[in-house]
Amino acid sequence: MNIKNILKIILPLALGGFLVWYSLSDISLETLGTYFKEANYSWIFLGLFFGVLSHLSRAYRWKFMLEPLGFKPKFTNSVLAVLVGYLVNLALPRAGEISRATVMANYEEIPFEKGFGTIVAERIADLIMMLTIIVITLFVQFDFIYDLLTKNFDPVKIGIGLAILVIGFFIFRSFVKKAKSGFLLKIKNFVSGLLEGVTSIFKMKNKWAFIFHTVFIWAMYVAMFWATIPAIEDLNVPIGGILIGFIAGGFSIAATNGGVGLYPVAVAGALALFDIPTEPATAFGWIMWTAQTAMIVVFGGLAFLMLPIYNKNK
Repeated sequence: MNIKNILKIILPLALGGFLVWYSLSDISLETLGTYFKEANYSWIFLGLFFGVLSHLSRAYRWKFMLEPLGFKPKFTNSVLAVLVGYLVNLALPRAGEISRATVMANYEEIPFEKGFGTIVAERIADLIMMLTIIVITLFVQFDFIYDLLTKNFDPVKIGIGLAILVIGFFIFRSFVKKAKSGFLLKIKNFVSGLLEGVTSIFKMKNKWAFIFHTVFIWAMYVAMFWATIPAIEDLNVPIGGILIGFIAGGFSIAATNGGVGLYPVAVAGALALFDIPTEPATAFGWIMWTAQTAMIVVFGGLAFLMLPIYNKNK
């Protein structure tokens, strides 16, 4: 393993450790323990139920991408592969996709390249859903976001900044279009692949079933976040806070290993915009992150154990 790969593992963990310390500077361990002790676990388990549904739906959605390639894997193996992927991602960011494809190559004889290709296409659909949720949030909370920006920034400067961004975007796009080598060519190929992946979804035989499951998966993600909020007594979060908190938490998971340390900080920061007190907001972030992580560790660990047992005849 070279230094670059080592740093990819160590740096996110170091950042996560620092953020754990930073998060706990806003709330004592004793107070946090009290919140965990007094939490209503009925709501937490309801949230986990929505999380499980999202995983099952993801595993089922996968077949719509594999069938056109001539493969019909067992649903159980698809579920186990998805769970193993989530578990691996906790230790090695973005390595979960490789493990998913590897599991299916070993137990369903699906060539790694083809299995991995379908997972990449899935990620494109997920990226589109995340962007859709951001756009919906901007519309739902337009007045709130506008007031927040105008209170903290000069409206004239915001307008100038937006104009510069738009002009800069079109200039940058023209350079990317003409690119024949280097970093700009990589961006050009990435965007081209992204568009190709999006259009391939609409050419799929079961495109509407695929789209339904994609929307369902992300609806369950939001539902999991929403359902866990009442676990803390008197934590009243408006719809805008739920959406912005969910988005902040989602980005934190992509930034560090499973959002360790950063998730509670990001969620608490988002809820603070809606005048939610720091202690319950931070406690909610920790409860939410702990519940998600525990679900992945438990089910992912069981999936590791079950794979060779379920496929013992292979």
